[in-house]
Amino acid sequence: MAETSGGTGATERVADVLLLFTDGPPTLGVTRVARELGLSKAVVHRILQSLTGRGLIAYDPVSREYRLGPAAAALGGRALRDSDLRSAALPHLVDLRDRLGETATVSAKVHGGRVYLDQVVGTHEITMSVEIGRRFPLHAGSSGKCMLAFASPDEIDAVLSGALPSLTAATLTEPDVLHAELDRIRERGYAASAGERQADAGSVAAPVFGPSGDVIGAVSVCGPRFRVTDEFVTATAPEVVAAAGRVSARLADRAHARPARTAPRTPARTHAAPAAAGRTS
Repeated sequence: MAETSGGTGATERVADVLLLFTDGPPTLGVTRVARELGLSKAVVHRILQSLTGRGLIAYDPVSREYRLGPAAAALGGRALRDSDLRSAALPHLVDLRDRLGETATVSAKVHGGRVYLDQVVGTHEITMSVEIGRRFPLHAGSSGKCMLAFASPDEIDAVLSGALPSLTAATLTEPDVLHAELDRIRERGYAASAGERQADAGSVAAPVFGPSGDVIGAVSVCGPRFRVTDEFVTATAPEVVAAAGRVSARLADRAHARPARTAPRTPARTHAAPAAAGRTS
């Protein structure tokens, strides 16, 4: 990331430093943050000091590294509580879990990837759970791939022309292979994964669209690969697609039910306006 001047550039640098803590190790030092973002150590140190003073970042004097602070946890908790996507999806996650027995999740599309917002854990003794709030790339796993497949062509090109890290031995990392996979996902309306994001895990996911028609998230069902087989995916995909469609419809209904915002009224005059020149009573 190039260092820029001006208020916008400074704001972007602060945001990028905070977002770096959503990926990778729980603690980061000044040197690593500077290297990852292409910033000077002096700039990074000033940003971290400011964030520490506000509780968004906490400093560990033993390791001499930083981690997310209590204020960041408060922000994340509020974001989850107020998430329209999460609240609209939750009853449908419960329904999917109850009918299929596997963990059901909802993810949101965010800058640079996607995050799990919530899950309803499966009923089996051996089941799967996901990490809420951690950012994952869009090219790995069924939830990310179905969001990417229905993103704009420009966003697809940006993702496939950038870094495509391998999370497991099964992660798709060749742009041509991914392009073909995204075409198949758009054609059938859902994505499947067999160990692409997490080894020995399988999943099937369908996209959720916002009121504007843009893809904003995904609903998925996931479990160990010995149960989430090709046959399981084929049999359950229609139910996952239907659930995601109901979430999209619920979000649209909520948007239409909200009162439209109007311009503030001009305060009523408290005294008579002066008479125009030359006018007689």
